[in-house]
Amino acid sequence: MPSPHLSIIIPAHNEERRLPSTLEQVVLFAGKQSFETEVLVIENASRDHTFEVGQAYARQHPAIIRILHEELPGKGRAVQKGMLAARGHYRFFADADFSMPAAEITRFIPPHVDAPIAIASREAPGSVRYHEPYYRHITGRIFNTLIRLLVLPALEDTQCGFKMFRADVAEDLFRRQTLMGWSFDVELLYIATRRNVPILEIPIPWYFNPESKVNVFRDSWRMFIDLLMIRRNGRAGLYG
Repeated sequence: MPSPHLSIIIPAHNEERRLPSTLEQVVLFAGKQSFETEVLVIENASRDHTFEVGQAYARQHPAIIRILHEELPGKGRAVQKGMLAARGHYRFFADADFSMPAAEITRFIPPHVDAPIAIASREAPGSVRYHEPYYRHITGRIFNTLIRLLVLPALEDTQCGFKMFRADVAEDLFRRQTLMGWSFDVELLYIATRRNVPILEIPIPWYFNPESKVNVFRDSWRMFIDLLMIRRNGRAGLYG
């Protein structure tokens, strides 16, 4: 079976309410493209009907959507499973709330750009934030400053939930991933820089979702501990 040009990976934990609109959006996007697209929904450890919702959409669009189940929690674990199960030449993961219009996905892949890693940025020139509370913006910038000081000095925005990896790069990096929670993407980008893989930041229009599952106080502390672990692992040579 020939590989699709693009794989879209969507981690979904307790997303029965937000997942339908996201899948409708990405199916509409896929239908408008000249290339083949697959969509992988990775449901993990949900306590609601997320898996059943995903199954229903997979039955309606069997040529596009696959639904996978992961027993253990962790966004990083779900994305890793999806990335390694994907078949696309380019592999793009997105948060289940899809706070960026799906039409923007084409900006991350050829012919618009040809980069081994392209990540969405809310700070790059040309990006626009919509409806974001001031406190969320400030706490986000504080955390990103810590990221730049400790592990990734060259990147302006590592935490926007849209990132694209070329297939060979995805296979390499996601097999080296050790963090399975919220900070997994910082670890992946850090491993990429250690391996001299170029990372391109793409400015996007981004819409704040008030139902975001990130708790800026609880999760920021957890992420700070993860940053120290990434730094320690790098110095110990655990990433190759």
